[in-house]
Amino acid sequence: MRNFRELTVWKDGRILVKEVYTLTKLLPDSERFGLISQANRSVISIPANIAEGCGKYSEKDFVRFLQISLGSAYELENHLILCQDLGFLSPDAADCVIEKIQRLQQKIVSFIKHIKSKH
Repeated sequence: MRNFRELTVWKDGRILVKEVYTLTKLLPDSERFGLISQANRSVISIPANIAEGCGKYSEKDFVRFLQISLGSAYELENHLILCQDLGFLSPDAADCVIEKIQRLQQKIVSFIKHIKSKH
């Protein structure tokens, strides 16, 4: 078993949750069941899947949950880009968070490669 609390990707995901929740508060109330809900669910999924994967016995299962987490990070990036396109968020408000998402994506990919290289 792995301790997810020790993983940098989980810690970064946890920080990202707070930042995205703060950012989605800037969106119009009309998006409460649309982009707000979608962005919040996708950001929560990132550290949640990392943590769940840590409870799996095989490295293959762990990697699968890391890949799900990575997919959620890409989904989140998409949602924030759409928020910018729709004029709900200024580039200044979203770009910093999008950069953090992209760095986390890179870290997750590197972590997956590292795990796969051990086998």
